[in-house]
Amino acid sequence: MTITQDATAADLKALAEQAGRELEDASALEILQWAAATFGPRFCVTSSMEDAVVAHLASRAMPGVDVVFLDTGYHFPETIGTRDAVDAVMDVNVITLTPRQTVEEQDAEYGPRLHDRDPDLCCALRKVKPLEEGLAGYAAWATGLRRDESPTRANTPVVGWDEKRQKVKISPIARWTQDDVDAYVAEHGVLTNPLLMDGYASVGCAPCTRRTLEGEDARAGRWAGRAKTECGLHG
Repeated sequence: MTITQDATAADLKALAEQAGRELEDASALEILQWAAATFGPRFCVTSSMEDAVVAHLASRAMPGVDVVFLDTGYHFPETIGTRDAVDAVMDVNVITLTPRQTVEEQDAEYGPRLHDRDPDLCCALRKVKPLEEGLAGYAAWATGLRRDESPTRANTPVVGWDEKRQKVKISPIARWTQDDVDAYVAEHGVLTNPLLMDGYASVGCAPCTRRTLEGEDARAGRWAGRAKTECGLHG
């Protein structure tokens, strides 16, 4: 079944809910093959370039798949390097989205270090809004969310409905553990961000990311010391 351009949001939501049930026990590759067959060019993968596992899986299901990356202007150099390497060596089409304002323009309007004073607004300006605009032409998008990453992600469906964006949201490795990720990386030689070997369990914008301590969950290094646990891209 291929989704047509005239499919309504109600059609897509019903499809997502049905697929979430039917594909719960499917492999990550099978989930992405379903997405490729169902949505074709109206499907993309988003990647933070923490690793290229989902992009690699998607390239096996749909060679040349669009991989959307948000360049916030605050990334570690290693993250930009990972993006460039993925673009160079994998059978994907990397699309880089940027905010409407440069960091300097944002500083001029809101004051410097907005990420320290109002991280939710900074994420909204530099992540959420650009992604919303960048996904406009797609009916479905894939993420690398995993249930084991944090309590806020424990109920992530493999296929669900993104109410905010009115799109099908696919998390093909939702059921994976970190051991599963590591095994896939080793088996396929998948590119990973060098920071993962330097004490970072989760890689985001440099000002808001620190190394994790032993016993902390994978996302404890993001916005450390704050109640904030998500950037707003995932609810």
